[in-house]
Amino acid sequence: MRIIAGTLRSRRLEAPAGLATRPTSDRLRETLFNVLAPRIRGVSFLDLYAGSGAVGIEALSRGAARVEFVEKAPVALKVLRGNLARLGLTAGFRIHAVAVGAFLRRASASDQKPEHYDVAFLDPPWDAAPEYAATLSLLGGAARGLLAEDALVIAEHRRKERLEDRYGSLLRTRLLEQGDAALSFYAVAGE
Repeated sequence: MRIIAGTLRSRRLEAPAGLATRPTSDRLRETLFNVLAPRIRGVSFLDLYAGSGAVGIEALSRGAARVEFVEKAPVALKVLRGNLARLGLTAGFRIHAVAVGAFLRRASASDQKPEHYDVAFLDPPWDAAPEYAATLSLLGGAARGLLAEDALVIAEHRRKERLEDRYGSLLRTRLLEQGDAALSFYAVAGE
């Protein structure tokens, strides 16, 4: 894996061994960021099920103001931290070593003013299909306050895995398919 574009272009990334973590391919990441290009600079980016951190690091490389990495698997966290260290990244991000659902519930229930994210990307393990509905339902419901008014939520999933067109206030606006993978784009629907 490598970083596609930006300040860290062509730098290599490590990925966790085994099949438990399935990194987003370079080609699919390039497609994703071609879509996001007009709006990535200066955004707050939420990388859920971050794994190796490839998507969030690509966002930083392309000018995101900050990235929140959420990952609970110890092996993936070690690789994520190693990738950030090898690239010399020391600011502009935070790592949350917790389950995605717990992070979203805690962040949205905080007594402090919640942070708002312009882009939220989720890529749960493909063998954890219920995570899609649970996470998208939280983002379109109880954790909706974490999303900026014009936020985009993007789910990477198996092409054959059909996600719903709507999860609470999230409405699918676009579906891109590439090989065995697909990207579903959601926007916050008007009330």
